[in-house]
Amino acid sequence: MSLSGRVVGLLEDDLIMGESLVQRLALEGTVVRWWKTGREAIAELGKAKPEAVICDIRLPDMGGDEVFREMAATGGVPPFLFITAFGDIDHAVGLIRAGAGDYLTKPFEMPDFLERLQGILPEVAANEVGAPLGQSAGMRSVAQSLRRVAKVKTAVLLTGETGSGKEVCARFLHEAGGADRPFIAVNCAAIPNDLMEAELFGHEKGAFTGAQARHAGYAERAGKGTLFLDEISELSLALQSKLLRVLEERRFSRIGGEKVLEFEARVVCATNADLEKRVEAGSFREDLYYRINVLSIQVPPLRERPEDVMPLLEMFFDTYAPSFDADLRGISALVEEVALTHPWPGNVRELRNRVERAVALAAGPWLMPSDLFPERRPAEVEEDGQVPSLEATRDEAERKHILRVLGMTNNEMAQSAKLLGISRTTLWEKMRRLGLSSTTH
Repeated sequence: MSLSGRVVGLLEDDLIMGESLVQRLALEGTVVRWWKTGREAIAELGKAKPEAVICDIRLPDMGGDEVFREMAATGGVPPFLFITAFGDIDHAVGLIRAGAGDYLTKPFEMPDFLERLQGILPEVAANEVGAPLGQSAGMRSVAQSLRRVAKVKTAVLLTGETGSGKEVCARFLHEAGGADRPFIAVNCAAIPNDLMEAELFGHEKGAFTGAQARHAGYAERAGKGTLFLDEISELSLALQSKLLRVLEERRFSRIGGEKVLEFEARVVCATNADLEKRVEAGSFREDLYYRINVLSIQVPPLRERPEDVMPLLEMFFDTYAPSFDADLRGISALVEEVALTHPWPGNVRELRNRVERAVALAAGPWLMPSDLFPERRPAEVEEDGQVPSLEATRDEAERKHILRVLGMTNNEMAQSAKLLGISRTTLWEKMRRLGLSSTTH
């Protein structure tokens, strides 16, 4: 089972521990709601609706067990993974018997933590395996193609611009085919050529100077799972030749070793280069190109799929806001307008980085265009050359922001007024003046 796309709560008052867990779960694609006190968690658990809760037993205002029991009394409590000190094991076991979920003693290894968390998460339907790639027609087509080949070992070549989401697609393919097997990602451009062979195929002790112990390479560690070779175009010709032989014979040996190992993984490659031109130029082997290009899928750039911009922006906001302990209520409606007109030359990676920076440095309770694009100067003149009045600019900004908040609350006036920091009467008056109704958004 994958953690990608799952929503979990974290109740931890230790800032170092909390930040570490939030960052690690973010790498898994998990949305984390982080609370630092029991009362804060109890107040927000119902609204956040996490699929599971990671909870320290010792908290500054109350025990983690009290949080669990109070939530259990209301019914529909999600499973809890308790983090305990050694002396609290008996206490934790009692909570498990009461239906909590599982517990983990400090200190713990991250793989163990992730495995325990996966173990308490509710199962998802088979057709929901893997996080959605996007709402746009282009990404739905990509997802459909990946699902078709998920159950077979066909080699897949993912092409597209840097930052467009090729590794996310590779993980989607892996999860759709059975995420209980290893997924090994290798950036071929990040490893020096003189080390790449040993990293890819492993080595025996004493195979070369510095080889002090046997080392299992990426091909071996991938097992029956997926070996993802990113930036495949950067492999040297010598390594291309060795990789081709492994893919054809489905076997290899560690450097300095005689034992022949079976290669059972699916190979997924990715590149932002034009491999056909590389073949013509003689820098990429033609036979390897045809071997890895059994199924080629083009991942469209973000500028060609505007339907995905706001869902991605909101997902990254939900991921980073808890980790920075940012006192943010949400995303201003003004952000949507500028986000949809930005060309996103850095694609999804640029969007993620901009949101992370914006959340960290936001000056107010709402994420604003100046937070997302601090390098831009506000527009001073409209297309017809007329300078808009201050009142017109303010009214348009208020109108868009009210519409966004109404959409967030499903037109619930009291909740919308609370989020906006005004009374319901004031909200009604503003809506009347701006020509809005409670069913308009």
